[in-house]
Amino acid sequence: MLLKSINPSSGETIREYPEHQWEEIDQIIRNVKTAFKSWKTTTLTYRIERIKEVARLLEIKKEGLAFTISIEMGKPINESRAEIDKCIWVCHYYCDNIETFLQKRIITTEAQESYISFQPLGVVLAVMPWNFPFWQVFRFAVPAILAGNTAILKHASNVPGCAIAIEDLFNEADFPYDVFRTVLASNRKVERMIANKRVSATTLTGSTKAGQSVAETAGRYLKKCVLELGGSDPYLIFDDADLNHAVDACVKGRLINTGQSCIGAKRFIVTPGIYNDFENLFVEKMKAATIGDPFDEKNQLGPMARGNIREDILSQVNKSVSKGATLLCGGQLIDSPGYYFPATVLSNIQPEQPAYSQELFGPVASLIRATDEQDAIRIANDTTFGLGSAIFTSDIEKAKQIGEQELEAGCCFVNDFVRSDPRLPFGGIKESGYGRELSVFGLYEFINIKTIYVR
Repeated sequence: MLLKSINPSSGETIREYPEHQWEEIDQIIRNVKTAFKSWKTTTLTYRIERIKEVARLLEIKKEGLAFTISIEMGKPINESRAEIDKCIWVCHYYCDNIETFLQKRIITTEAQESYISFQPLGVVLAVMPWNFPFWQVFRFAVPAILAGNTAILKHASNVPGCAIAIEDLFNEADFPYDVFRTVLASNRKVERMIANKRVSATTLTGSTKAGQSVAETAGRYLKKCVLELGGSDPYLIFDDADLNHAVDACVKGRLINTGQSCIGAKRFIVTPGIYNDFENLFVEKMKAATIGDPFDEKNQLGPMARGNIREDILSQVNKSVSKGATLLCGGQLIDSPGYYFPATVLSNIQPEQPAYSQELFGPVASLIRATDEQDAIRIANDTTFGLGSAIFTSDIEKAKQIGEQELEAGCCFVNDFVRSDPRLPFGGIKESGYGRELSVFGLYEFINIKTIYVR
């Protein structure tokens, strides 16, 4: 089988890559396990040096790597550059903090000595998505490898060029070969890879359906598993919000990566006193979003990453309208080559519509009028997902209380749009998955937190 890299701006094939056969995959897993036995014994100073060299190469190669992202999955070029910058940031963040994070912790007990030691688990298999093809990989790989683990990347089948480029970066940074390897394979090989006795843990970023499949296999073989899945992130806009700021943040949160983000703003739940003004200004700014060639820096939106993704989002919009939603802008296919879909706004959203209950993985916003603030909270939680959330209000203490105690999500941003940050833990609850990435908490997911007790 061949994995095709297709330019979503034109629909043309860039290159075809042969899929690894199982015998090749099994040998790669064996090699990465062998590499782990020596890598875990290297000094932390050496590991830090190697990751810093990766960061240096990312900076040097930024333009070429950003080009690879944009040509393979359609991200606007400025956002592709920003994605590489974020990978550099996560490298430096962990290099600066890893010694503190891994320092043994003395615990006072009746023993002569007792402490907690942090040791790597082994080979970590990462099943990663196409929407942030570098960032998603680096945010798992950097802490895992610094901790002494080795890693195998099974990337999305539509970004093989990105997958190979990442492996090349680690090799060029003089990592011992097989500390980080890429496997080119379809999803049907994932179960067998997780089941392999030499794989110690797995991490997946993807759909809820994919998460259920990986969790089932990982559970069967008792492998540690971290899942970052879909989201239908609610943004609550209260009457006392700064309207212009709220609209700007909400539009940006909805249109990042052409709306193809698990933590992208999805449902905008607005209280009555500000609803009409919010809707008018929001629609105005969504209509003004420029769409086109991702290499033209003035464009905010590129194409959808694949044709089937555009078909899915169009179907969700049409079904929502057929069930009573009002189309305020967008919603029509653009007559041009490539997989373009315009910024779209729906109102009169009801629970039976896809725009209310499903994840809209594209530049489509659902505007929902709440009767009051408590109703807004109820609507926000009326979802199977629980990834991100945001509140816009001038009452910060109220927002903090709602964010901490009432919203069912892995994070809550006050007066800003949701995004990941190396310094903060990232992940969800409910059907958005479990486990955390980033910060010290993400590091500990793939570590044996070992108790040492000396009598």
